[in-house]
Amino acid sequence: MNLQTIRILAAALGLLLGLGQSPAQDLPPETPYAPARMRPLYALKKAGNTSLFQGNRQKRNYFEGWYFKMVAPDGASIISVIPGIALSEDGQEQHAFIQIIDGLTTETSYHRFPMEAFAYSRKTFAIRIGNNYFSRDSLHLDLQDGQRRVHGSVRMHETIPYRSGRLLNPGIMGWYRFVPFMECYHGVVSLSHRLSGVLTINGKRHDFHAGAGYIEKDWGSSMPSAWIWMQSNNFSSPGSSLMLSIADIPWLGKSFTGFLGFFYHEGEIYHFATYRPTKLQLDILSDHQLQIHIQNRRHRLLLTVTSSQTGLLQAPVAGSMDRRIPESIDASIDLTLLDRDGKVLLKDSTRIAGLEMVGDFRQLAGLLK
Repeated sequence: MNLQTIRILAAALGLLLGLGQSPAQDLPPETPYAPARMRPLYALKKAGNTSLFQGNRQKRNYFEGWYFKMVAPDGASIISVIPGIALSEDGQEQHAFIQIIDGLTTETSYHRFPMEAFAYSRKTFAIRIGNNYFSRDSLHLDLQDGQRRVHGSVRMHETIPYRSGRLLNPGIMGWYRFVPFMECYHGVVSLSHRLSGVLTINGKRHDFHAGAGYIEKDWGSSMPSAWIWMQSNNFSSPGSSLMLSIADIPWLGKSFTGFLGFFYHEGEIYHFATYRPTKLQLDILSDHQLQIHIQNRRHRLLLTVTSSQTGLLQAPVAGSMDRRIPESIDASIDLTLLDRDGKVLLKDSTRIAGLEMVGDFRQLAGLLK
């Protein structure tokens, strides 16, 4: 097999797995939600691109949601938007939704839509819920109900996709991505990106020009019983981004404690996860403060995390959005990156971080040892 043939095959494989991205304006006609319809090529494509809608064959006991975080350059506006779908355990209650949280006021709102209002692209990550549109490179909101009036558009520039560093890129979960019967799966759509655009919420203007954004997602039947999650890409070092999730994960009647995450800095992704050669020590100093020590073969990462005011979000249990969880998106993180010899490579901090400490999260410290 000559070099040219190898290049052609590699390009075809990348196209099939959806590793390349198409701009939203080039999308083909949308596909309305139609459960249990078999689409073999799409099944292969979504396996290689976790940002795509995964639930096209689900009828019940299922949720899927994408998390868009947007921060103005001066921190005057911090807004997170979560679009998704929820299918109850018996399949009788099915709806699409959009959640909004204001990180400065902690106000949250939950907007319901019939499933008929949800549609998705089979070509790239893009979904539509009524008159609201979400993709890797833009979002548009047009909401008006008894809770909030929200309208406007935001664009994402220079998005940074998660790369596992492996030949195939199953996403941040690694081979766990393909373990069956897990209640929750996780994906990262963009580690960090620049923003432009404006959202107006109940008459208040939120200007995100030159701001910073982040996108991730979850899908499955239920969130874990207990977890700690943190994220920020608003450090003093431009473009740096951190995400870490530690959770008690149910599986086949039992459970195990796992973690996954990354630190992105100056074009390099520092990976850490249960499935990689990584150790994590969690020390819970109080209900509001954590210390975390992560070590792999080449680096150590030290984190001190402090929560701030929280808002309540709705979260899935057996597909239904019946759980209320606290989330702070103005928490603080102090970070130190060292090499394996203890030399400090970076010290940085942020006061604009997302943080969730849910359920009996204190048990996680003991289970990791």
